[in-house]
Order: sequence, then C-alpha cells, then structure tokens
Amino acid sequence: MGNFFEGLEHTSWVMAIAETGWLYATISVIHYFTLFVLVGTIVLVDLRILGVAARSQSVTQIGETLFPWTWTALGLALLSGFLMFTTDGGDYYPDRVFRVKMSVILLALISAVIIQRNFRKWDQGPAISTGAKLWAFASIVLWVGAILAGVEIAAISGLG
Repeated sequence: MGNFFEGLEHTSWVMAIAETGWLYATISVIHYFTLFVLVGTIVLVDLRILGVAARSQSVTQIGETLFPWTWTALGLALLSGFLMFTTDGGDYYPDRVFRVKMSVILLALISAVIIQRNFRKWDQGPAISTGAKLWAFASIVLWVGAILAGVEIAAISGLG
C-alpha cells in the first residue's frame, strides 16, 4: 500500500498541487476551516448534552441546527484532507501517529453518528441520561485526541 501512495505522489495532478504554493495553501485553509466547523459543531452538541452550553435551547434544537453543517464540513474536510495527503502519502501512510489519528477520527465520527441518531430520544425525558452524557464526554475526548495527534504529526514527524 505504501508503494501505491508513493506512486500517487508522482502523478501530474498531485505534483501540481504540491508545487503550486497558492493551491496547496488554499486546500490547507479549506481543510482546517472545515475541521473547525466539523469539530466545533459536534462539540457544541456534546456540550449541550452535558448541560454546559446553550441551555436555553433543547438538544434537539441545537442538533437539528448544527448537524447539517457538521456533515457538510465532513465532506469538504475529507476531500481537502485527501488532497493534502496525496502530496506526501508515502510519508504519511507508514507513520504510526498518522494511523492513530485516523483511527481516533473514525471512532469520533462513529460517536457523532450515535449521538445524532439518539439526541431526539435523549431530549424527551425529564433529564438527559448518564449514558448520553458519557457518549458526549467520550466524543469530546476523542476529538481532542485527534487534534493532539495532528499536532504531534506536524511537530515530530515534520509532516502536515
């Protein structure tokens, strides 16, 4: 698989991205902005479930408002992240921290799907259950872990 990503780095369209400063910078800005929207909207819903933020609105109101933004941002983050990955895929792929980051992001997204499928139900009772709050807390921990892994990749490996 590493050879595939190494070869991908040398395709003309990937080389154009890597060698055109403004294009790579634009893709990077899109990627980071959409990650801020993605993580921010998920964490706001999580914080509402925990009773820390937006207490004047129900979890359902917050979730229905923010989740469309969440999934739009996810699509753009995946596309821009893939484009960034292709420019150094041969270096990223074998990197243990990169793999941990991708695994944690996958778990965080699974958590977001579970929360989205259940927030209306959780909002119907007199109080949000401890189980729901544990999901929300775990979600926040996973996103913080993904962010820290991304910082580690940039700081230690020189990738990113």
